[in-house]
Amino acid sequence: MTEAELQEMGELERQRQAGFQLRVGCCMSSGCLPGGAAAVHESMKQCVKNVGRDETTEVVPVGCLGPCGRGPLVSLQAPNSPDRLFQNVTAQSAAGLLNGVGQALPRDAPFFRNQLKIVLENSGRINPERLEEYVARDGYTALAKVLREFSPQQLCEEITRSGLRGRGGAGYPTGVKWDLVRKSPGDVKYVVANGDEGDPGAYMDRAVMESDPHRVLEGMAIAAYAVGAEYGYIYVRGEYPVAVRRLDQAAKVAARRGLLGREILGTKFDFYVEIRIGAGAFVCGEETALIASIQGGRGTPRPRPPYPAESGLFGKPTLINNVETFACIPPICRNGANWFSGIGTATSKGTKVFALSGDIVETGLIEVPMGTLLRQIVFDIGGGIPDGKKFKAVQTGGPSGGCIPEQHLDLPVDYESLQKAGSIMGSGGMIVMDDTVSMVDVARFFMEFCRDESCGKCIPCRAGTVQLHLLLDRIMSGTGTLDDLELMEDLCDVVKHTSLCGLGQSAPNPVLTTLRYFRDEYLAKVGDRRRPRGPEGVNGERTALPLVGGAAS
Repeated sequence: MTEAELQEMGELERQRQAGFQLRVGCCMSSGCLPGGAAAVHESMKQCVKNVGRDETTEVVPVGCLGPCGRGPLVSLQAPNSPDRLFQNVTAQSAAGLLNGVGQALPRDAPFFRNQLKIVLENSGRINPERLEEYVARDGYTALAKVLREFSPQQLCEEITRSGLRGRGGAGYPTGVKWDLVRKSPGDVKYVVANGDEGDPGAYMDRAVMESDPHRVLEGMAIAAYAVGAEYGYIYVRGEYPVAVRRLDQAAKVAARRGLLGREILGTKFDFYVEIRIGAGAFVCGEETALIASIQGGRGTPRPRPPYPAESGLFGKPTLINNVETFACIPPICRNGANWFSGIGTATSKGTKVFALSGDIVETGLIEVPMGTLLRQIVFDIGGGIPDGKKFKAVQTGGPSGGCIPEQHLDLPVDYESLQKAGSIMGSGGMIVMDDTVSMVDVARFFMEFCRDESCGKCIPCRAGTVQLHLLLDRIMSGTGTLDDLELMEDLCDVVKHTSLCGLGQSAPNPVLTTLRYFRDEYLAKVGDRRRPRGPEGVNGERTALPLVGGAAS
């Protein structure tokens, strides 16, 4: 396929869609499918056929529409009219939607009004299984522009100027990372998309992969051109079968149409993509563990340096970016670095996708400019706390993040502000908690998760998470002491600064932030108790916990 043929494909699809008076988008994402979305889709198609509107109405399976807690969702899109979004649709109620009968969500509601969609601009607007619909919304035009106008060095500089930082959690400058791989010597290089999203309450990458798979592929192809890679892998969590299927289908279709594979868009640029499925290990979100898993080994991290940019997959220079990072690339290349850098804050550019969940009225997928206040996300977009209860805390960054209390609700959501508050951006999970939640129990939950997901390669994480969970368990049972609090803080420091990879290094964060902001809850459980000393005091030292499992001493 040439660039002219790509433009022709997009124009033909736009003309085809313009021939319909109404376009019915039925959400077929993992958020709505368990609620009967497939039956709703079939019912809508049958209803359109029964009333003889096949020629004027198109029923389309689309990706995530946003307010997942109100699914199944159906949107009605008519030319020159605002979309109408219907909630809690069933196969039985589907017929009435054609006449406007149903529970419609106002599109000017705060949930929608306060968002800015860049990564999610196609989500819920296109059929993710049709290449033509992606192309009709400027799909692959960024790749064509890059191949025509940029050298690899110029492209790396453009991404650097945009201010894009990695959306996987660490926030490393994307353009700088690309340039490191570009400059690394070697004839063989790789590009890897990290879709191993494992944080509790997080589903941002899943939604992107399910709703707009070609966007991920286009971002990867642009990155491959920048760094000089010919091969790429998308590492997808095994629990995401819909994402796996749609990505695999998209990659095959793109290869058949000359948008992946050999001589892309009539140029000398080659890029091949494979899908690899993870085995459910949270630690494989760490890049060196992910590399080991792709190579067929056990998913465990290794010490760095060397970094993957120098020696990664199969010992070759490798670029690893999060799925959302790659999804940011096409609009940056289409609109320019200055456009993207004009959104957000001085050090955190662009938008960020979050998965809102927990004790909040509107659960779902949102995208907001960097720097948006936590208060605005929780109370405007999220609708506040249900059942008349009060806000207590919000957990950002999953088990690697921390719990932010009410006094920090006016905190801007950017990398530095969250880190200063003791949390992190993470991949984008955001769990809201009301005033009935025990923060000690929250810390125990996340520590149990980290304990179970530790690969066991390094002692601080393998043993430290077990000991921290035992201490939290003892405090929750009412047998903890003030000595346990001191021991827990010391142990958090050891685990944080001596663990091999990011899992262990960040595992103490929920404990440390709950101790920092909700220490009164810990003190209420331990009272003024001190642990009894051993015979003759044993130099006054605290009694240690058992190394593995068992009852606390």
